[in-house]
Amino acid sequence: MSDHYLGEFEQIVLLAVLRLGDDAYGVPIRREIEKRCGRKVTVGALYSTLDRLEAKGYLSSWFADPTAERGGRSRRYFRLEPVGLEALGRAKAMFERMWKGVRLA
Repeated sequence: MSDHYLGEFEQIVLLAVLRLGDDAYGVPIRREIEKRCGRKVTVGALYSTLDRLEAKGYLSSWFADPTAERGGRSRRYFRLEPVGLEALGRAKAMFERMWKGVRLA
């Protein structure tokens, strides 16, 4: 498998980050996926995927200033990088090619 291959959940996570824009951090990403896909997402699965996508260069992350409301902890925000957007485009095009001419039932 190539490093350029995106699994289904990786695509979903990248799309959630893209949809959320500047508000892309753990809780909203998880809610976006659960709302739009109707599937439960564990924190562990989400963060391991976010870390893997960052290692591939598809995402970048940064920590906001700690806040009292979070018990002095920082939020980790994510941003889709241009190479991540390109990877999503390739995945979309691949699925469109595969579905072209296919009829269900």
